[in-house]
Amino acid sequence: RRIGLGVMGFADMLFKLKIPYNSEEALELAGKLMKFINQEGHKASEELAKLRGPFPNWPNSIYKNGKPLRNSTVTTIAPTGTISIIGDCSSGIEPVFALAYIHKAKGSGDQYRTLTIANQTFVEITRREGFYSDTLAAKVLEHGSVAGLTEVPDTWQKVFVTAPEIKPSWHVKMQAAFQKYTDNGVSKTINLPNTATRDDVATA
Repeated sequence: RRIGLGVMGFADMLFKLKIPYNSEEALELAGKLMKFINQEGHKASEELAKLRGPFPNWPNSIYKNGKPLRNSTVTTIAPTGTISIIGDCSSGIEPVFALAYIHKAKGSGDQYRTLTIANQTFVEITRREGFYSDTLAAKVLEHGSVAGLTEVPDTWQKVFVTAPEIKPSWHVKMQAAFQKYTDNGVSKTINLPNTATRDDVATA
């Protein structure tokens, strides 16, 4: 059967490694990471094929000249929206949309409750690096980003880049880096400003 081993928390990992999402270093790391996951997943599928036989259509598949596989597909990059919230990490291979935001959740009847959600990796790093403050937290909650905030060193402003601040070309490049080593599809969002034209969409 088809399975879909994937990833989540990629943006948090980049924060911890002090690597900007929109950088060649991040693209290189993405390729290495997914290549490893894909190779190890295929190795495990080969072992399962020895025990239970390959998937029925293996003789007609793209794998027919290689080792038999139990699974016709092994890897997929899913959005992981809900499970990343449960896991308290960034979703799929996406950059964080905002470093802090207010989430409006429906309660009983017509009631709504608001939840203030902050990226925990961001909080941990800013505390560790010594530039966290309640004032900074309030500014980040208002804007969702640290771009242009003098309290945050330039190197960290580049690292804590959010999805709307990333050019479409970097979103596409990141998708391509992961897709190279993914059997199925890759879930990826390209964020565009509301001033985007049809040409901007076509270029992406």
